[in-house]
Amino acid sequence: MENGRRKISNDTLTSLCDEFRKNNRIDPEKFEKYDVKRGLRNADGSGVMAGLTLICNVHGYVINEGERSPVEGRLIYRGIDIYDLVNGCVEEGRYGFEETAWLLLFGKLPTRTQLERFSTLLSECRELPDYFAEDMIIKAPSPNIMNKLARSVLALYSYDDNPEDLSMENVLRQSIELIAMLPTIMGYAYQVKRRHYDKESMVIHPTLPGLSTAETILRSIRADTVYTEEEARLLDLCLMLHAEHGGGNNSTFAARVLSSSGTDTYSAIAAAIGSLKGPRHGGANIKVMQMLDAIKEGVRDWNDDEEIAAFLKKLIHKEAGDRTGLIYGMGHAVYTLSDPRAVILKEAARGLAEKKGLGPDFRLLEAVERLTPGVFADVKENGKAMCANVDLYSGLVYRTLGIREELFTPLFAVARMAGWCAHRIEELLTGGRIIRPAYKAISQPQPYLPLEERI
Repeated sequence: MENGRRKISNDTLTSLCDEFRKNNRIDPEKFEKYDVKRGLRNADGSGVMAGLTLICNVHGYVINEGERSPVEGRLIYRGIDIYDLVNGCVEEGRYGFEETAWLLLFGKLPTRTQLERFSTLLSECRELPDYFAEDMIIKAPSPNIMNKLARSVLALYSYDDNPEDLSMENVLRQSIELIAMLPTIMGYAYQVKRRHYDKESMVIHPTLPGLSTAETILRSIRADTVYTEEEARLLDLCLMLHAEHGGGNNSTFAARVLSSSGTDTYSAIAAAIGSLKGPRHGGANIKVMQMLDAIKEGVRDWNDDEEIAAFLKKLIHKEAGDRTGLIYGMGHAVYTLSDPRAVILKEAARGLAEKKGLGPDFRLLEAVERLTPGVFADVKENGKAMCANVDLYSGLVYRTLGIREELFTPLFAVARMAGWCAHRIEELLTGGRIIRPAYKAISQPQPYLPLEERI
């Protein structure tokens, strides 16, 4: 027995898995034979066109005479380039995530009055329902905070007096409340996880009105509630950059798939959180930090490009790191020459990394970014364009802020809630059909045998 449940023996599991493998192998060549677009990707790596959106454009290449030509990446929220959005907030000295959330939801930059009212509204909605934290979070701690976020979002259904109404007014209300409450849920889940699984002190602070989302997060996860303006601005930048990335990314598409069925907001958003948890999606920034630690251990001279390149080859050959053959934080499905999020975050992180004593780590990641394309070209014998993606630097940024790894992906979810909700509303208003791709059945006919005749 384990945790009050009967445990299936390893021998039984091995036998069951062998039986499954014996009857469920699909020859990889059949995917090509039937022109199956695995991962909903075309043969050239581009995504299968599944819909139209006004929310975001992710631009990383152009088609020139039928072939993909690399270009500098662009990320455009509602027609506004992310560089312009970030620079505008920085130059005017204000936090930008709230403005970004408004832009994504409503399609136009807020006026000063609209921004002030929206920021106040988010601040007022941060409080969780009465006894929600005690009953849904503290009494049922989770070793992975992402699972607790998903469970908590689902549980909010029971605290909503009107959870099923799909009117614009109701879904928008739910969306604003989720954007506001998820940082609070994350703070509770983190502290409970520390106490139950890490055997550390749990320190829960009441929400403080008037703070930005970034300030609220730092205050909730630090025992002394102390943070600097520079730290809060850097976290705010991370939230802006992670808030949205088009309708085709895995978690947003999951939210749109569920929304197309007419299900409730909480079910759709919980599915998106579950998707984001995966290491091929939002969990990649943790993998980058684990890879960085492996490089630091396996490379003696962190300034020697040849030694670093040799270790990167070991990673590709599955001889080091987690043996997956991946160099995390490098390459992207759309971006070719550059990921604008990585470019912005890299420059913003440089100074604080030096201040926090993580300058050598930062420069090592720069070496990974610089050397990986050549190493891949050498090993794979192709000249495919490859750039760093946002995950290469986001994990290090969180380290400079003293944020632990278990919060990396939850922070991504807190930011992406704005994009998910915008896409859910758009799908409900403009989608019109349930999303239902096809799978070709290739099983062979077999007769039904009476039980006594089966071998």
